[in-house]
Amino acid sequence: MMPHPAATIVFLILIAAVIVLGFAAGRWNAGNLAHIEEWGLGGRRFGTWVSWFLIGGDAYTAYTFIAIPALMFGAGAIGFFAVPYTVVCYPILYLVFPKLWRVAKAHGYITGPEFVRGRYGNRWLALAVGVTGIFATMPYIALQLIGMQTVIGALGLPGHIPLIIAFAVLAAFTYTSGLRAPAMISIVKDLLIYLTVLTAIIVIPIELGGFGAVFAQIPTAKLLLPTPPADSGGAYTGYATLALGSAMALFLYPHTTTGILSAAGPRVIKRNAALLPAYTIMLGMLALIGFMAVAAGVRDMPEFASGFAQYGTSFPVPALLLHAFPGWFAGVAFGAIAIGALVPAAIMAIAAANIFTRDIWTQFVPTASTGGETQVAKLFAIFMVVGAVAFILAIPATYAVQLQLLGGMWIIQTFPAIAFSVFTRFFNGWALLAGWAVGVVSATWLAGLNHFTGAIWAFHVLGYTLPSYIALATVLLNAGVAAALSLPLNALANDRAGDETSAADYG
Repeated sequence: MMPHPAATIVFLILIAAVIVLGFAAGRWNAGNLAHIEEWGLGGRRFGTWVSWFLIGGDAYTAYTFIAIPALMFGAGAIGFFAVPYTVVCYPILYLVFPKLWRVAKAHGYITGPEFVRGRYGNRWLALAVGVTGIFATMPYIALQLIGMQTVIGALGLPGHIPLIIAFAVLAAFTYTSGLRAPAMISIVKDLLIYLTVLTAIIVIPIELGGFGAVFAQIPTAKLLLPTPPADSGGAYTGYATLALGSAMALFLYPHTTTGILSAAGPRVIKRNAALLPAYTIMLGMLALIGFMAVAAGVRDMPEFASGFAQYGTSFPVPALLLHAFPGWFAGVAFGAIAIGALVPAAIMAIAAANIFTRDIWTQFVPTASTGGETQVAKLFAIFMVVGAVAFILAIPATYAVQLQLLGGMWIIQTFPAIAFSVFTRFFNGWALLAGWAVGVVSATWLAGLNHFTGAIWAFHVLGYTLPSYIALATVLLNAGVAAALSLPLNALANDRAGDETSAADYG
């Protein structure tokens, strides 16, 4: 890629500014960062607006900024599944997570698995939920690196050195400032992304002759889902189940749960369930950028040939921004994407560290003590960041995408143990563990039959073909197994005495 001096200078200035902000964040709303609840949850003191930026910055990442328009660019209308899924997820946030926050606050829980252990008195079930979260998070961090790597490459910066430096600094301010760092930076990141998207959605269509001219350039096959055969749900059921399953999984990821548990109270979470759909509006506009890249013909521009050759379907957004805007504004946009990688990567590392410390280290290491748990968490956060960088440098990017696809199928298997358990104690802990195992194994098996490249499986039911998102079908199997086994296990080996929570905790 040819160098872009103006864009590079603005980009580097923005990155330097947020790095300074990350180190300064430790003194913001200061608490005792030697305590894991202060380091890993910001002391549970983030109000409505900080939580809005933090949870939004947590869920809408750099890879979202790159991948959704790229999906629209390559596959067309199926890419809009992200819009209904981010509508459906907010009722789940409203119904489930204020209750989870109340219980977590009452008992000092800082992770979803810790709640599960308290609810069922079963550290093996909590271990399964925690390990699932960590394994689902690692490729997610790696995808943030892919997003950042793409914009660094688009600027013409050499090799992997800028990426390594950026994430080394990320590890440093995560270690020193904890969750306060990404919380503060997320405000800058989201403002920059809103600025970029709103500007793009106004300026680029004007340059291309209006939205009518944009849509006129899109092949008809990319504008609509194909009509399914008479005896099949076709793309319709696949689309619907993909949206619903993705919505069920979103707030189960450790990083999104951490953002929610850092809120100042359940009312903050409920307000955010009402306010966060603003990000869905932004996401819809962001998706249209993929169509604008098609209409602009960036794939056929000689100056972007090497970028598409190197980054493939991840490159339409950087190419369009460089084509449509002056260098300085492209630098702002690329800075927003890069910061959009740093924020969620930091939260993901912190969330995984919280799980490792509370649900693995202190539970299964004989010499562990709660006195040094914050130090253990800080070291594990660095391990997560370093591991993700090593993963990207050593393994093809397609593997990270495939593992992230698989991670979504795994993380949804924790839905019965977490989401159902804030409403009922019907389930037996061992039954939930069995259901989790069945769900994880069946999801992995079906994904393997798809060669880890597709998330939809065509189920044949009573002579009718019903394509479905693998994660949704397998979590229903998971819940069915857990419910069926809970009946005899509750009669033979009832574990309700292990529940350290009370009905009053749930509000």
